[in-house]
Amino acid sequence: MSTESPRRVDVLAIGCGPFNLGLAALASTVDDLDLLVVDARPEFRWHPGLMFDDATLQVSFLSDLVSLVDPTHPMSFLAYLADVDRLYPFLVRENFFPTRVEYEAYLLWVVERLGSLRWDTSVSEVHFDAETDSFRVVVTSDGERSVIHATHVVCGVGTEPHLPRTLSTQTLSARATARDATGSPSLIHSSDYLGHRSRAHAAEAVTVIGSGQSGAEIVVDLLEANLAGGPAVRWWTRTGWFAPLDFTKLSLEMTTPAYMDYFHSLPEQTRDSVRAGHWQFHKGISADTLERLHDLLYRRQLAGKLPPVQLRVGVSVTGLAEQPDGRLRIHARHDDTGATIAHTADLVVAATGYRPRSTSFLDPLDALMVRDSRGRPVIADDHSVTMREGLDRRLFVANAEEHSHGVSSPNLDIGAVRNARILNAVTGREVYRLPGHTAFTTFGPGEDVIELPLPQLGT
Repeated sequence: MSTESPRRVDVLAIGCGPFNLGLAALASTVDDLDLLVVDARPEFRWHPGLMFDDATLQVSFLSDLVSLVDPTHPMSFLAYLADVDRLYPFLVRENFFPTRVEYEAYLLWVVERLGSLRWDTSVSEVHFDAETDSFRVVVTSDGERSVIHATHVVCGVGTEPHLPRTLSTQTLSARATARDATGSPSLIHSSDYLGHRSRAHAAEAVTVIGSGQSGAEIVVDLLEANLAGGPAVRWWTRTGWFAPLDFTKLSLEMTTPAYMDYFHSLPEQTRDSVRAGHWQFHKGISADTLERLHDLLYRRQLAGKLPPVQLRVGVSVTGLAEQPDGRLRIHARHDDTGATIAHTADLVVAATGYRPRSTSFLDPLDALMVRDSRGRPVIADDHSVTMREGLDRRLFVANAEEHSHGVSSPNLDIGAVRNARILNAVTGREVYRLPGHTAFTTFGPGEDVIELPLPQLGT
């Protein structure tokens, strides 16, 4: 692939996670579309710190990069299985949920087949150039700055590990991100766990804070080590229970395009109110993982004397203090009673989730963007940022529109549909047919409305 930056492309996608990789895959069969994806990383990686050998996706193989809009596409998961001669073993396996290891192998297979990806290329500024009627994107690659003119831009830089301020040690300053070099070496984010796995297994005591899927998988790994003689394990969460992911049949219809379109049609304040009830779609624990956890806890009862294990819910960590020996003292509040509690661990694993990665390179466009009452970009139904009148070129976002499109936004099973909408929008035609029937549930009032709702008191 040439290292020279093109002077102009139809679409420039910034960031190459699964969503923009899927965009490039779908675009690869559109003959008259010039699309380029740039990423600051040297190569494609997908959650390397959590790539347990037996961890599986929480979505079906059909939620690959392309199949939900074009199951015949040459870059589907089934095409990958056929190419590597694993179709029949996958069939006999009788499990629609690939392992994460295999899904990453599929993504890397797609990466190898695309000539539209450029690594080691960071974006520093995006301007709108009225003279050329395009976005002027300043990039740096191999230490050299250059400019790409793009008719449309897709921003898909994803998220980064997040550490709340309460998890910064009292003797050290708070960190900007979980990967910064500063801070206590006894505190790591769950996204880096496998890089510290041997150290965790050799420790006397490990504490995991946070009860999502990542935290649960790490606790499973630690419990298996505990059964072999240690470490002691504590698992603390501020939630009131170790809640399951709600992946039941009709509940999953909340992650379909039908619900996404309905959610987008609601007023801003209604969307914000409804979103508060959606946490269990992405912050819970899979049923399989909960079953495995309980089985490990049960087996401990039969194994004789082992280092202790503690599961505690309803506690909010209030701070960490580094001890002279490098261990961490964890201070917390028991929310129901107000009691203060504390303990000391050799290693603390923060399963505290992720936050949107900075998009400061879009700051030059700020005056052009329409924002809602809370300062967030207003996102149209085709996932483009609403711009001031007179600007026809579009800035699209991928996995940055949960406030406008709902719980589906970060899900792999919506990626192909979102990318199809983007490609249809930039080409001005239906290059991919969108699915028409995606849910049995009717979300809106539909044809049953007999009168307009009464105005609310106080409005």
